[in-house]
This record gives sequence, structure tokens and C-alpha cells, in this order.
Amino acid sequence: MNVPACPPSRIHGDIAARGARIDFSVNVATSTPSWLIDALTSEIANLAAYPDADRLAAAEELIAEYHGVPPDYVMLLAGAAEGFVLLPHLPIIHPTIIHPGFSEPDIIFTDTGRPVDRVILPEPFNVLPSISDDADLVVIGNPTNPTGVLWRPDDLLGLDDGRRFVVVDEAFIDVVGEEHSVIPQVPTHPRLIVLRSLTKTWAIAGLRVGYMVADPDIVLGPLRRWRPHWPIGTLQIAAAEAVFTHGVTTLPEHRSQLLADREAMLRQLATVGWLPVSDSRAPFVLVRPGDLSPDQARTRYRKLMAHGIALRRCDTFPGLGWNYFRLAVRKKPQVDSLITALKE
Repeated sequence: MNVPACPPSRIHGDIAARGARIDFSVNVATSTPSWLIDALTSEIANLAAYPDADRLAAAEELIAEYHGVPPDYVMLLAGAAEGFVLLPHLPIIHPTIIHPGFSEPDIIFTDTGRPVDRVILPEPFNVLPSISDDADLVVIGNPTNPTGVLWRPDDLLGLDDGRRFVVVDEAFIDVVGEEHSVIPQVPTHPRLIVLRSLTKTWAIAGLRVGYMVADPDIVLGPLRRWRPHWPIGTLQIAAAEAVFTHGVTTLPEHRSQLLADREAMLRQLATVGWLPVSDSRAPFVLVRPGDLSPDQARTRYRKLMAHGIALRRCDTFPGLGWNYFRLAVRKKPQVDSLITALKE
């Protein structure tokens, strides 16, 4: 299996997963729910019309009601990644990103001429660092990608000094539990920004759907000015409607199944000496590949790729290297295939 060339900082799980027989690289559920497929299919006949602005507003209101915030605090996005692209339009000079973490905001700020202060956490990646007084924006994931570490809401709110923006990437928190989200605190913290994704849990990465929760005057208003007319398509709106009318009712089942699958996978990985380096609460785990050196781990990665098994390499995450791999939680048959390949 050939992997396309790509700058290291822009390598994401989908690069390795292309053409893979078994995919541990992409942190997206393996199949789209039938009720969501039905909702999207029913909209095909409506695609000749432009997206309905009133329907978009109603979908944002539905999301706001779910989270218990005013409707004008929600902005539907073409994937949470769009939210990161919009952030440089805020009045910031010194962004700080807590790593290891999602690399896109780092790239975006760098490309727009804002030097990034990278704060690298040591293993097991679960102690928040002190932040420079110069930082006027801080980005952190909860749970963090790729470590899976879950932060207490009070600890995250402690990053808010009343002057800087605090951006919390909650792309995976829906399968952990809403009690861990800082969204309820957004109305009382006007510089707190939360990004959420619908593409992970509901397996619609190809559709690009997410949303931002933030103060409508300080954050959302200024950012909306940089968006095109009709920023969200009809299918994206329909997906949001379906998730927040039906999908959210299935989340308890998702959460219990994820916990069982993650624990089972970790037990299987332990039999070949692949052990977690952090307490992941996410739909993925960060592991060390036994006692392999970075060079040996790179060789093992390539052999697995040749077998059609894709893992997420971690040398592209600041603070990590080839002696780490991130694995999406998968079912026992897929894990069995990985274990068999590792024993060869």
C-alpha cells in the first residue's frame, strides 16, 4: 500500500488509511447510522435549491437547546476544522498551543504569520502547564488528540484570565459525556470558544459538519463576516437536524460500547507488549510499540502498511515520535488481525 507524499505537519490519519484493509488510523466510527443515511437520502431531491437560511438558524437553535445556551451562541461549521481556519481573524498576536495535540491550529496560525508558542506536556500528558502572560489565545483538546487525556472543566476554565481567548477542541467529547464539556460555561466566559465535530461519532467525515459555541458579540459576530454566503449546505444542515433530534438519544449506548471495546483492545495489545502511555477516555489510545526503537517502530509501521493495516504514526505530533502510535478503537476481529500481524 503506497502512502501519498505529504508535509509531516499535514499528515493526518486519512493519509495512511487510503487503501487499507484494516484502519486503526482514522478516529471516525466505521459506519454511518442507517437513520442518518435515510435523513441525508431524503434531501437529495432538494439539492437544486440554495440552502435555507431559516432552516440553518433552526438547526443552530436545536443545538443550542441541547447544550442549554442561547441560540445566538452557536454557529454551524463545515467541520470543526473550519473553526480553526476562522480563528486567525480574531485580534490575536501570540497564540499558544498545548501539545501533543491536533496539528491543524498550529499550522494555520503559523501560515498566517503568528508565531506559535508550543507548550509540550511530558508523559502521561495529564498536568496542565503554566501559560505565558503574553499568550492571548490558548488551544487545548478535551479529550486531547492523540493522548485521549480528559481534562476537568474547572482546570480548563483556569486557563481563562479574562483577557485571552481559550479554545477547547471537544471533537470527541460526545462519546465521553456532556458533563465534561465547558459549553455550559461559555455564556459567563465571553472569551471561551468551544469547537465540536459531528463527523467522528456519526461517521460523516466526507460531509464536513461541526459547530462553534462562543460569545455572539466578541467571537461569532466578527468571524461570521469572513464566511461566504451560504456557508453550510443542505445536507450538512440535515445531518445536524438528524443528530440532534435522534442521534443524541443513542449516545449512552455509544459510550458504554466504546468503553467495553477500548478496554478489550488494550488487553489484547498488552499481550504483545504494546502498552498505553496515557489514560485515554477517547475513541483512540496512544501506545508505545513494546521495546522497539524509533527506527524499528518505523520499520514495523511499514510492514503493517504492507499488510494493509493502517496505524496513525505520531512523529508528526509535537512532543512525540516514532516510538508512539495512536490506534482508533476497533472491534475484536480487527484487533485480532493486528495482533496476528504483530506476532509475525
